[in-house]
Amino acid sequence: MKTLPIVQIRTTPTVLNFEAKLGEYSIRQPKAELQMNTKPAQLTVQSHPIEMSVDQSRAFSAYTGGKMPELNARIYSGIEQLFLQNMAERVQQGNQLASIHKSKNTIANIVGSDWQARPFPETRGPASSGNVDVRFNTRQPDLHYEPAVSELNVIVNKPEIEYYRGKLDVYVKQYGTIQYTPPEIDIGL
Repeated sequence: MKTLPIVQIRTTPTVLNFEAKLGEYSIRQPKAELQMNTKPAQLTVQSHPIEMSVDQSRAFSAYTGGKMPELNARIYSGIEQLFLQNMAERVQQGNQLASIHKSKNTIANIVGSDWQARPFPETRGPASSGNVDVRFNTRQPDLHYEPAVSELNVIVNKPEIEYYRGKLDVYVKQYGTIQYTPPEIDIGL
């Protein structure tokens, strides 16, 4: 029996080669900038001087008799008092003279005891430590307070993003082939 001649077909596949490199991200963000300003607190104190007043007019009046109107007023009030005292003594002497019948009430006894001079009224005031008036005038200090003030500024920097593309290489490493091999033909027939 005779066999049919067979055609031989040989194929080689196509081989594709893929080379891929992934893309890369570079992300960078600079630090935020912080600006802080602080105004310190201020306390202002303004004090006022202490005022002292000394009034020695009553002390000078006690030592020297004072100014002329004051001196005259003292003399006048003193003379009035002396006049009233003298009048009271004269009335008493008159009453004693009226009762002359008593042995002790003689004119010599009554007038003889009235030989001393009467003192002139005192022109000076009483000596005392209370004659000097000392006054102090104080005022509260003026206080002004300003609290501290803080200012905070934050400057945020945006992120810097960079992308480096990857690569994709596609190439044929081996081309596909088809090879036909015909059968041998017997020419001898």
